[in-house]
Amino acid sequence: MHAKSLSLLGRSLIVLCTMAAPVKAELLTQKILSAPLALAIAQTAYEACARQGHNVSVTVVGFEGETLVAIRGDSSSPHTFENSQRKAYTARTFRAPSGEFAQRVKDNPTTGAVHLAGVIAAQGALPIKVGDAVIGAVGVSGAPGGDKDEACAKAGIDKVADQLK
Repeated sequence: MHAKSLSLLGRSLIVLCTMAAPVKAELLTQKILSAPLALAIAQTAYEACARQGHNVSVTVVGFEGETLVAIRGDSSSPHTFENSQRKAYTARTFRAPSGEFAQRVKDNPTTGAVHLAGVIAAQGALPIKVGDAVIGAVGVSGAPGGDKDEACAKAGIDKVADQLK
């Protein structure tokens, strides 16, 4: 019996030592949008819509959905400021154009994601990517139609595409 107890004690010590061994952990490395890059995207998107006569608001959000830059355009309706932010947050959250999320909601109105805070089922925002990694999003609101909002968002991203590598 004494030998069995010792054997059990030995196995327990091995398990304890294994559990106490340090875990090899590494810090995560990720790309983030700089303020100048976010500003260039927002300004270009704003100007693209303004040239077409659209009074819009533009928001650029970062990796965690936080607002980096927000512009409320001259003569834009008050709701466009919040709407541009929610569109951008939606595109960042789902890592896809906000219009794709809007289509998912049309196809399945009972989807629970539509009730998440800050999310909106409206076209007009695009994710900002480095390769396949989504590092932010840009949302535009105020043009007559989400497709026009999205085209301005695309202009903003295209302006800095060479820097998104």
